[in-house]
Amino acid sequence: MHLFKTIFHHNYHTLNSTSTGPLVSLLKSRSVIRFCGSDTIKFLQGLLTNDVKKFSELPSKTASYVPSPNLPPVYVPPMYAAFLNPQGRFLYDLFLYRKPLGEERLDGSASDSSGDLELFADVDSSVLDELLHTFKKYRLRSKVEIDNVAEDFSCWQLFGGNLAENSDGEEETEAASVGRVPAVDHSAMSSSHGNDVGWQWFKDPRVDCLGLRGVFPSKETPPLVEPGNETNELNYLLWRIENGVAEGSTEIPKGDAIPLEYNLEGLNAISFDKGCYVGQEFIARTHHRGVIRKRLLSLVFLDDSGKEVEQKVGPGSEIINTASGKKIGYVTTAIGCRGLGVLRLEEAFKGSGSLTIQGQKGIKVEAIRPKWWPAKWFSEHQQNSAMA
Repeated sequence: MHLFKTIFHHNYHTLNSTSTGPLVSLLKSRSVIRFCGSDTIKFLQGLLTNDVKKFSELPSKTASYVPSPNLPPVYVPPMYAAFLNPQGRFLYDLFLYRKPLGEERLDGSASDSSGDLELFADVDSSVLDELLHTFKKYRLRSKVEIDNVAEDFSCWQLFGGNLAENSDGEEETEAASVGRVPAVDHSAMSSSHGNDVGWQWFKDPRVDCLGLRGVFPSKETPPLVEPGNETNELNYLLWRIENGVAEGSTEIPKGDAIPLEYNLEGLNAISFDKGCYVGQEFIARTHHRGVIRKRLLSLVFLDDSGKEVEQKVGPGSEIINTASGKKIGYVTTAIGCRGLGVLRLEEAFKGSGSLTIQGQKGIKVEAIRPKWWPAKWFSEHQQNSAMA
């Protein structure tokens, strides 16, 4: 049994420490499902926000690749995507993985006689049964099997330290290779190619600062998981909160959340070049309007003296700008002294110390713009505020 490193109750800032190195968490909040069949790509292309057809294309570096037992498999980068309702509101998020090339024929079909293509998806465990039912409802006569393989595979995240700073972006983008982690034996890391599925660690497809993500057989310990660096999943939640990233159908409220307000475009979950999918009309209309007035932000909860306060704020709490007297948003996620919230950008950064929680005296809120945000998002709210 692994020794768990628990930082949440002791020292939040250790998550940012480069001296401790990256941490790794088994994501019990996520489960794995599998899509298999000749219509897999077509089926998902009509449902999901991202361009799933990319899984049927060969990466540029593999154009001359010839499968050989003496050569390692070629890895196709995973993809982040969302499944929306017909009104364009968020339902589910998925991390999609394809089996490595070399285990499949170059024409895009699997190496077995059926010619079926397999995709694995890492999804929110809390809505697993509902998600499977929804996918099967849309299946109709499509030749695609949808299976729950949660008992066979597990989801993991490697994060923190200076992991993102030491990744080789160009190489990982093209080949989805294992992240470059300091003081790690890369020959040992490549041993993950030898498991039953052929998976390894991949750069998180959302943003670099989140680290590496992977799906591995449940009975095996992934490479880089060692006594002393495995930590409670709450610390991964804290890491996402610090970086302003929500995940799953609770943090991104199912049936209510507007995907662009939860920054899914910047998290590489939406393609504006693909054809139609469920909810696409609303997403396109919102995108082409130009300015998103509310966005998900990182939050810190403080007392009147500026000291962090823990366990005082919960999801659903309304945030007030005392300078204008306006309700500017609400808390979506809270843990300890940190949280996430959807706020009106023109009000969120107007005046230091002016944000408070409605109905709770002595608690202030500091809104933080995540470092990974595109510059245009911040300039948009500045321009909008100037016109107000």
